[in-house]
Amino acid sequence: MTFTVWLSLLMVCMLGAMSPGPSLAVVAKHSLSGGRVHGLVTSWAHAMGVGVYALLTLLGLALVLQQSPMLFDVITYTGAGYLAYLGVNALRSKGGVAAKLAAGQPSTLLEAARDGVMISLLNPKLALFFLALFSQFVAVGTEFSSRAIIVATPLLVDGLWYTLIAFVLSNPRVLDKLRTKAQLIDRLSGVVLILLAVRVVMQA
Repeated sequence: MTFTVWLSLLMVCMLGAMSPGPSLAVVAKHSLSGGRVHGLVTSWAHAMGVGVYALLTLLGLALVLQQSPMLFDVITYTGAGYLAYLGVNALRSKGGVAAKLAAGQPSTLLEAARDGVMISLLNPKLALFFLALFSQFVAVGTEFSSRAIIVATPLLVDGLWYTLIAFVLSNPRVLDKLRTKAQLIDRLSGVVLILLAVRVVMQA
């Protein structure tokens, strides 16, 4: 793989990671409620899910998904259901974002990791991203080193981007300002996640 080709891959991955969506909402939720460590755990769990998609694409599973609409529909609707589940919890649960900000009771690190990996593995947008864009880079390099770079690039870009998000949102000065708006954040988080779930279903 040439450096120019890798730069193209890097740019595509950066644009994909920076695109606002449910992943940003989940990383923000855990960064605000649990602090920096929880945000970092969520970020890198999410990145692991991205790495899984990259690896599956490399191994040819993307072709299987492309040729099996039923399987892809299952992924799409499961992802939408999980988004809706997170949204309803944020709206109804007393232990949601607002309560955790106010009481200082973060989710466990296991919950942060679970939400991070699930929101990436069950996000049909990622599947579409790799099917439409990332797969074109798979044929560029057939040797092991090239394939390792192809898988590692989106994983690292995603992890580093959300690490930045976690650091910004877990800054004490930022948290102090956000705590005064904790109830509003909780409600908005739930509404955004539910709207994202509806959008996924409508576009399926």
